[in-house]
Amino acid sequence: MFESLQSGLSTALRSLSGKGKLSEANMREGLKSVQQALLEADVSFSVVKDFMARITEQAIGERVLSSLNPTQQVVGIVHQELIDLMGPVDHALHLRGDAPVLMLCGLQGSGKTTTCGKLARRLKNAGQTPLMVAADLQRPAAIRQLHVLGEQLGIEVYSEEGAQDPVKVCQRAVQKARNLNANVVLLDTAGRLHVDEDLMKELARIDQRVSPQQVLLVVDGMTGQDAVQSAKSFNEALELDGVIMTKLDGDARGGAALSVKAVTGVPIKYVGTGEQLEALEEFHPDRMAGRILGMGDVVSLVEQAREKFDEEEMAEDEARLREGQFTLDDFKKWITRTKKLGPLNKIMGMIPGMGGMNDMLDGMEAEQDMKRLMGIIDSMTPQERRNPTKTIDQSRRRRIAAGAGVQPHEVNELVKQFDGMAGMMKEMAGMGMRDRLRKVQQISQGPLASGGLLSKTKQGTGKRLSSTERAKMRKEREKALRRKKREQRRKK
Repeated sequence: MFESLQSGLSTALRSLSGKGKLSEANMREGLKSVQQALLEADVSFSVVKDFMARITEQAIGERVLSSLNPTQQVVGIVHQELIDLMGPVDHALHLRGDAPVLMLCGLQGSGKTTTCGKLARRLKNAGQTPLMVAADLQRPAAIRQLHVLGEQLGIEVYSEEGAQDPVKVCQRAVQKARNLNANVVLLDTAGRLHVDEDLMKELARIDQRVSPQQVLLVVDGMTGQDAVQSAKSFNEALELDGVIMTKLDGDARGGAALSVKAVTGVPIKYVGTGEQLEALEEFHPDRMAGRILGMGDVVSLVEQAREKFDEEEMAEDEARLREGQFTLDDFKKWITRTKKLGPLNKIMGMIPGMGGMNDMLDGMEAEQDMKRLMGIIDSMTPQERRNPTKTIDQSRRRRIAAGAGVQPHEVNELVKQFDGMAGMMKEMAGMGMRDRLRKVQQISQGPLASGGLLSKTKQGTGKRLSSTERAKMRKEREKALRRKKREQRRKK
């Protein structure tokens, strides 16, 4: 999510570093690069123009130019303006009365029916009893899909075989909701391949006759400015209460998410981050701005972990860490748990300072790399896993590498990574949640203080890799991966 925008902004802001005290001339040059990064991410031109005017007014001011750390000040200004651009957001659905109605609308292919199921799941988990209504009479497949989702979720679905008028279907569904013990009604309305007059008239009739408490537009984040224009058209016809943006786990450049609120005045309430029914998250502008600038989103990561991790097991691990115990077995367990949270590149983007790792994952098979890591750990003896630094010498390293089918230097790299993580985990174990977040914030601000957002470093040197060096690293990894695949095919 937002990889191209992250990369563009990090390059632009990094250009301001290393200049000592910033002048108005090099400040304007750096801000011009910020503007270019936003435009390339498909942010609306009018939005970029206003956004840059606000940033420039603050960044060229005497306060920033004369500050001790002007680069960090500029990052702070960009961060706050991104938050203001996308927010504020009220996530409450404000459900009142008996069987309040939520109306979902959107273009065909935006993921509206799946989102209806995701939203129904959220409501059910919150203690509500939703009823999903198949009001998309244009596509029989959508009706069947909604029934399949209803069976998976254990949620009632209302539909009428052979019905011709979606308005009457919605009206009768609302009337029968009480008989079906439902206290929230979700209308999955029809879509089109593009905005047209017939669609808007149909949706306007449903809006007038059924009077939904919330009208939510589902838009495809992959469509960029088309998503913004469709949101504008729907809002003019229906007066939207919020937007749900889907497919942000794909190759979304991020422009739509940054533009929707500014162009329509309607906030993004939720974002779809995967095809799974649980992959619907509340949209938090401050957290999203942190991800875009490579600061991570630890709060969302903690929330997801609480949902998917066993609390008793986590408490036992916490107690071990307090006693200063952290082994490669713990490390392996941590990685196994982490995989439950989703794809590696998504998790990396939520960890402060690690967003830039996604560049290094390009062209690599992350799951294969994880298996190699697990193979190395499994090839060790229990004693080696408990204390790898002191136990693993050169001969043991060769033995472990042979057992895992890797090169000895890869074993050495794992041990170095483990040492760094073990120190941090032990340090954070004795902290309360507030202190942990402060520690994480310090880690995330390290690159910012030196002006190196998302900086890639040569291992052990602290020097940033150039784009040529990063490309060379990717090619080397790709070659190694191809060699391994050829060897596997030969063995078969």
